[in-house]
Amino acid sequence: MDGTGRRKNARQAEPPDRFAGMTEASSTVEAGRGTILVINGPNLNLLGTREPEKYGTSTLADVEQLAASAAKEHGFAVECLQSNHEGVLLDAIHAARGTAAGIVLNAGAFTHTSVALRDALAAVQLPAVEVHITNVHQREEFRHHSYLSPVCAAVIVGAGVFGYKLAIDYLAEVL
Repeated sequence: MDGTGRRKNARQAEPPDRFAGMTEASSTVEAGRGTILVINGPNLNLLGTREPEKYGTSTLADVEQLAASAAKEHGFAVECLQSNHEGVLLDAIHAARGTAAGIVLNAGAFTHTSVALRDALAAVQLPAVEVHITNVHQREEFRHHSYLSPVCAAVIVGAGVFGYKLAIDYLAEVL
């Protein structure tokens, strides 16, 4: 029972921490031109050890540092986050509305499955760049389709982790 004498419904319980399991790093750069949000999806926390023959040996921390340096060159701050949970990525995209200038998104496997991420990107109406470390068009057939590409300003594939810098360079040009 709650304080009003009504029975508590289990569905009214506090939701779990939506950012549990998410890594986050922010640059210390003054946001003269605003902030670019860099979002990494499932399994990208394993960069550096996961299939290095495909993804290279750079770690997620290396990617975040590369993004921070690229943003700083253009007078932007960067906020980086990674999660293996689709809902956390959705919440981050929603929260970017009104707070970020643009988005760099490597949604990993969610690229090929998530209409929800596509709809979130369309809803916030921020310039977004889809990034993939590998050339997804040279991989398995199911990786050839992206739900995200139609709502992104640009798509960068196959440039390795350097693709994150290219994405930020692009956003700096269009913002």
